[in-house]
Amino acid sequence: MLFVRTPILIMRLFPELIWHLGHRQKKEDKQLFLTFDDGPTTEVTPWVLDCLREHNAKGTFFCLGRNVDKYPDIYRQIVDEGHAIGNHTYSHLKGWKTPNSEYFNDIQLAGYDIDSKLFRPPYGRFSKTQIREIRKEYSIVMWDVLSQDYDRSVSPQKCLANVESNIRPGSIVVFHDSNKAKKNLYYTLPQVLEKYSGKYEFLPIVKTSA
Repeated sequence: MLFVRTPILIMRLFPELIWHLGHRQKKEDKQLFLTFDDGPTTEVTPWVLDCLREHNAKGTFFCLGRNVDKYPDIYRQIVDEGHAIGNHTYSHLKGWKTPNSEYFNDIQLAGYDIDSKLFRPPYGRFSKTQIREIRKEYSIVMWDVLSQDYDRSVSPQKCLANVESNIRPGSIVVFHDSNKAKKNLYYTLPQVLEKYSGKYEFLPIVKTSA
């Protein structure tokens, strides 16, 4: 089960992972970190970039190596427009169900094209052993707010409420620049940017540690 807002207990069980960045901010700062998984895609990623540019917002794109191979020009556009990027494996493997050697090789394969020291596990699922090994090279970025834009049983209105009801200064919010999430993302992202621009600064995630 994936929670819309990550429970404090889970964050405390895995303090080596990055769940939110509020503790790094000054009290007067208000910053949000919008992240986009599974791209780049021709259908959705350019639209996301247009939305972010319109609001002078920066995001973090956790890319699949196989998609970077397919759409190198879109990947380069993400980088050139000042957004952060992260490794999301090459093949979108689920860590719990993948032998360690295969999982690590898949991450390494993605790393040939994705120049980043940020990593996010697909589905948010991997083992303690995998965490220890990955942290030797990467900062592992999770989230504290899951929009559920990918879930076709979730309405666009519910997706927006998931974000608006749970964000706080320093929140890391998960969206997906994928065709599967398109309906909910197209409804939610513009409204989040419109409502919180001027109240929050939308920033990319830089290399960091928990």
